[in-house]
Amino acid sequence: MLKYDLLPKQLLFEGTCSQENFFEPLLPNKNLVLKVHSKEYFNNLIELHLTKKEVRKIGFPLDHLLVEREQIIADGTIKACDYALEYGIAMNIAGGTHHAYSNRGEAFCLLNDQAIAARYLQNEKKAKKILIIDLDVHQGNGTAEIFQNDSSVYTFSMHGANNYPFKKEVSDLDIALEKGTSDKEYLDILAKVLPNLINSIKPDFIFYLCGVDILSTDKLGTLAVSHEGCKKRDEIVISTCAKHGIPIQCSMGGGYSPRIKDIINAHANTFRIAQEVFF
Repeated sequence: MLKYDLLPKQLLFEGTCSQENFFEPLLPNKNLVLKVHSKEYFNNLIELHLTKKEVRKIGFPLDHLLVEREQIIADGTIKACDYALEYGIAMNIAGGTHHAYSNRGEAFCLLNDQAIAARYLQNEKKAKKILIIDLDVHQGNGTAEIFQNDSSVYTFSMHGANNYPFKKEVSDLDIALEKGTSDKEYLDILAKVLPNLINSIKPDFIFYLCGVDILSTDKLGTLAVSHEGCKKRDEIVISTCAKHGIPIQCSMGGGYSPRIKDIINAHANTFRIAQEVFF
């Protein structure tokens, strides 16, 4: 998508980031991916042996470049975890592939980047208790499935009740919002729920999926959050993590407003807030 090219350019142009702030991911270690995804699925994916039905569920024509891109996205989130441990916060300009299940891809998601990175942290003993905050307009169904029987990773998804997926999985906490939910209700719920979750779960690392498809302008979303409300959402999450001294990794997730500048500005706000709070 065009936003992945434009967002870093905007951040550099306005001075929110410098070139030194960026890093370049590569292909991840296959064994890290296999901590989350089944060997059969991953091998069929990289060898392009998925069935036509499986490819239709993904929504993209399958080719080697696409599969390589998804692996690089996952590595970006893995590497961002180490930067977050060092600096408090780190971002993946892509990522948020939360519709990828352990054994299949779905809805433009082939590999679940934050799930893979969560397992990386745990396997390397860099984190024990993990909280995944998914505030994309779509429920994180793949993430919920992957960690459904794992108490060491707590999944929280606040999403549009009438948005895809129409058959939801069960996260540890799901908050389904009615069509047209706007700033006050959205932010009031988040500001109440998040501190209580952190105090209860006591995570030592947080993943934040900060999709901007909650905007009222989004052509695929059903919520009515303003640009200022979306920015305030990021401020609540990021400042709460900073207050509790919990490292946070952010993946950008969805954003489908008709005007590209609306998408870029909303995503850039996440970086602006991170800069203000942590640096």
